[in-house]
Amino acid sequence: MRHILSYLLLAALTLSVASCGSSPLDKAVKRALVQQDTTQAQFDSICGIIQQSPDRYRQYLDDKGQINIAELQALFDRIGGELRPPMRWDISAYGQQELSLTIYFERSGSMVPYDNAGDRGQLKKAVNDIINQFPGRKVSINIVNDNIYPYQGTVDEFIKDRNIYASTAGVGNSAFTDFQQIFGAILKAQDATNVSVVVTDLIYSPADAGSVSIDKILNEENSLVTSIFRQYKGKSVLVHQLMGDYNGKYYPYTNKPVEYRGMRPFYILVIADTPVMDRMAAQSEYAELLHPSTVRNSYRFNQSEAAVDYCVVPDWKDNAGRFRVDHEDATRLTKCEGDKTTGILCLTMAVRLDGLQKEESFLADARNYKVQSASGFELKVTPITPDLVTGNNKMYLDGKTHLLTLTGKMNGPRDQVTISLPNEMPAWIAQSTSRDDTNPAASGFSTTTLGLKEFLDGIASAFGAGGNYTTLTLNLEH
Repeated sequence: MRHILSYLLLAALTLSVASCGSSPLDKAVKRALVQQDTTQAQFDSICGIIQQSPDRYRQYLDDKGQINIAELQALFDRIGGELRPPMRWDISAYGQQELSLTIYFERSGSMVPYDNAGDRGQLKKAVNDIINQFPGRKVSINIVNDNIYPYQGTVDEFIKDRNIYASTAGVGNSAFTDFQQIFGAILKAQDATNVSVVVTDLIYSPADAGSVSIDKILNEENSLVTSIFRQYKGKSVLVHQLMGDYNGKYYPYTNKPVEYRGMRPFYILVIADTPVMDRMAAQSEYAELLHPSTVRNSYRFNQSEAAVDYCVVPDWKDNAGRFRVDHEDATRLTKCEGDKTTGILCLTMAVRLDGLQKEESFLADARNYKVQSASGFELKVTPITPDLVTGNNKMYLDGKTHLLTLTGKMNGPRDQVTISLPNEMPAWIAQSTSRDDTNPAASGFSTTTLGLKEFLDGIASAFGAGGNYTTLTLNLEH
């Protein structure tokens, strides 16, 4: 009996130690099985882990970079077979279906001057690039203003059209844009395999608003947007701000047109179910959709927290003091001691952040991160460039995008350091917002949009704000 108990204890200990050293993918699969969470969202989340680290999980991808269902099923079966009682999740029905793309192209009075024959046509090119680089050809196009109207030509005709606003003259009522009708219909019609793209100046222009105060118009806009989007909390909205040449009549909120020639912002809104947006973020073929080459600013609403790959670099030029990375748990550092002269402990982590859909300027700014620790560690962020990778550190830096360097003095025998990247409304939204668009000569007219903040605040109120894009944890011990 004693021998049996000893064997069971040893087996339990072995299983416990083995689980500490398992990969993020193994842990996610085990957690899904134990919690019996066999939803499409959970499956997409697991696929996202694979596609964010394709080199590490190459065996679970096919030649086209798509999930190899057979190999992933084998992993599920192996991990499920180790549980007591054994568990199985048949994932054959969760193969990723081809996505469709629906373009909603706004044709209002203030949109027409973005596409003149003599200008550079940045707006039309941005839309064409999205269509051309979207995987597959399941694409449909609509014209929107007071309602949604199917485009009468083919996709190829739309792409080749050098004067899209002239060829769609007479479609709908271009005097105003009915946000309630348009966004309500888009969200209602969208299924789980569709990606909707709205091309717009995002200016709320209701009918008969000439005598209404700007405060009333913007408050109405905010309430209206919240009311529409709060019914679809499972959606994600990615807002891109781009710039384009503008030559023609501009219609301010007073509806008294003014002539303007110069640059103006326009917007591309990408709307999809949150798991679909997560899936696209992990696949390079959707790069032009999620990261347009000419984008100025971006922000995604309803972005779930993501796990990212990271590791401590044991030997790095900025490191100070001593520590040892635990062989079984890479997030645990033992024998941590500050420098003998200064008492400072400095350690560096290599992380992969390219799956978070953030601009490099955002990811490289340490002010955007929140560091919590009893010892008051401070953070420095360094993008990983090819010149930083050497034969000695390649195994740690390969596939990673940034170095996070922590510096401080341990105040006790143990400390837990948590680094998070909070999901907060970016400063560019307020900076790009105007409350008066009647004077094209005014400072900031070329870079601001009337009521932009009120519109986007409405989406934030509908989905709920807060949370983190990602959270990293290190446990330190003397």
